[in-house]
Amino acid sequence: MTKADLVEKVTQLGDLTRRDGEVIVETVFDSVISALQSGDKIEIRGFGSFRIRQRNPRIGRNPKTGERVEVPAKRVPYFKPSKELRDLVNPGEAATATAS
Repeated sequence: MTKADLVEKVTQLGDLTRRDGEVIVETVFDSVISALQSGDKIEIRGFGSFRIRQRNPRIGRNPKTGERVEVPAKRVPYFKPSKELRDLVNPGEAATATAS
């Protein structure tokens, strides 16, 4: 699904124009991005949570030349799906886990 597909879905849900759907989707994405930039954790019940993880500096290798390269520390976004979302994506596993 692309961003345009998501805008189309939002537009179809209500009596909205395409522009209204774009504004809604952009607002949600911008809110998630700004929260992550400020170091906040976003938790959407039944869907999952977004947070920032810190990666330590390390020594990498240039695959073309084999030369050692220093890779600096960086912050990376991380998404952890909720149990409900995992169960919806894998319905057979949820039934097996409950039966055990």
